[in-house]
Amino acid sequence: MQTKRWNVTNESSSKAAIIEAAVLLKEGLPVAFPTETVYGLGADATSYNAVAKIFTAKGRPQDNPLIVHIAEIKQLDEFAVHIPSYVLPLLRAFSPGPLTYILPSNGKCATNVTAGLDTIAIRIPNHPIALQLLQAVQLPIAAPSANLSGKPSPTTGAHVWNDLYGKIAGVLDGGATGVGVESTVIDCTGDSPVILRPGGVTKEQLEKVVGPVKTDPALNNENKKPKSPGMKYKHYAPEIPLWLVTGSASHMQKVIRQEQDNGKRIGVLASTKTIAQLEADQLKPLGDNPQKIAATLYDALRAYKKESIDLIICETFPETGIGQAIMNRLKKAATRIL
Repeated sequence: MQTKRWNVTNESSSKAAIIEAAVLLKEGLPVAFPTETVYGLGADATSYNAVAKIFTAKGRPQDNPLIVHIAEIKQLDEFAVHIPSYVLPLLRAFSPGPLTYILPSNGKCATNVTAGLDTIAIRIPNHPIALQLLQAVQLPIAAPSANLSGKPSPTTGAHVWNDLYGKIAGVLDGGATGVGVESTVIDCTGDSPVILRPGGVTKEQLEKVVGPVKTDPALNNENKKPKSPGMKYKHYAPEIPLWLVTGSASHMQKVIRQEQDNGKRIGVLASTKTIAQLEADQLKPLGDNPQKIAATLYDALRAYKKESIDLIICETFPETGIGQAIMNRLKKAATRIL
């Protein structure tokens, strides 16, 4: 498949590109676009054949449901039923934004969007290009992350191009995304919301709006079946082994030296403060606060290549706020946790 790449980093170049991308989506072809979290690979959520092309391009398992993207709150009623009263204050507080709602489906979207489940995942992205595209196409757009299944999610148009060139119809390249980790997914089929996947909206933020919020036990128990899109299979893994190391910088340095003595070339991912205390073959600072670490994580995971590094050693971070999402992704990507 021929893949087109549009530069949409400024308003003058984006309008025509968005219209062209919308036409391709209406024709049943998959198109990647930026959101505030990561790049999504979109297709018409009402067309089984269009959605099937997402699974083919990504190599994504067919039993892994997708998130449907809409442009406005009022569209929620078009695809979901039995919406609990607590959803409205959440929508007012966080939508558009990195929050996905799991709700009972009315069956209007294709069955491969929901993987045959009776629920549907819906969100309103908070990115001008994504919202303009959704307005232009006037369709619900199913869109998982625009990467090959299992690899780190894409936070730049270049990441999408490297993974999916020749497999999709186009990429709306809007530069780097902002949040850097995927949306928070909450189950809204019960009396109160339950976090199925931590992400750009934190548990603490949710609780300020609706009171106590539970977390799906599957997040901390690999033997329990997860209920959220993007949580059933191993994800986010770089092309070389990744070890998570808990402890001080001196402990990390000890692990680095031990593995170097075993003949391995070591790359490190850590906060700016920790990096300053370490020596290794390559060092990549992730930032000096949790928001910056989240925004740079996937790009850093993709940056290390087999040609120059044999092993990535990564610092662990406090699992509070967006740190919960950061550590969720790192644990899924890791080959070993020390």
